[in-house]
Amino acid sequence: MASKNAENESGKGQEAHSGSQSRIPTSKRLEGKVCIITGTGGSMGRAAALTFAREGALVVGCDVQSDTAQATVEAVQGTGGTMVSLQPCHLSESADCQALVDFALRSFGRIDVLFNNAAMASFNWLEDISDEEWSSNRRNEVDLVFYLTRAAWPHLKASRGVVVNNASLNALLSFKTLPSLAHTTAKAGIIGMTRQLAMEGREYGIRANSISPGVIETNQTREQLKDPEWAGYMLGKTLLGRLGRPEEVANVALFLACDDS
Repeated sequence: MASKNAENESGKGQEAHSGSQSRIPTSKRLEGKVCIITGTGGSMGRAAALTFAREGALVVGCDVQSDTAQATVEAVQGTGGTMVSLQPCHLSESADCQALVDFALRSFGRIDVLFNNAAMASFNWLEDISDEEWSSNRRNEVDLVFYLTRAAWPHLKASRGVVVNNASLNALLSFKTLPSLAHTTAKAGIIGMTRQLAMEGREYGIRANSISPGVIETNQTREQLKDPEWAGYMLGKTLLGRLGRPEEVANVALFLACDDS
């Protein structure tokens, strides 16, 4: 590795001396990789689909919302990328998760990356949350990651693949304006699940990592952001002084999905 770096530095010096420009790498970081991205009808899922496809991935998407999921397919294809999608797909149902894996295999013959992005949270305070809200949150934030990862696991073993899970900053911090008991519990579970997956996958060359975004401006948060008290408090907790953007989460997912990580 040191010898290769030395050669690269030497090459740069020769090019600078001759006045020519350094060569720009043309390889794409996910060239030919089959990447399942869940929740591609949403803001972060769409950003991830566009980002992964730009880097050469063969994208397999899904969502419960057929119209927005199809719009993402058209957006990716419009940029020259490759994407197929299964919708409506209810990932809280084990059978639908298996159907998505089968769809990916029929479409491209393998699975290299699984980005568990999709989730649907319920927000309420401890004394107000119902049994159904609690159960729904578990199904739509934890169960869907478990079901789909379990279904994809044999194929990730075969490809020495990658799992990227979307957790949340709320798994690590609590905010006084956010009644997120079920959400913070679920996302803490995702972080713990990811750690276990990394341990179980290591002997097969599988990498597993999670992302914990803060407040991201998405279709789901846009209504909350209209509340000045809520938005002001959350922005005050953000060091950048602004909300995160879907494409920023997508870029982190790209780094974790590709060989750079």
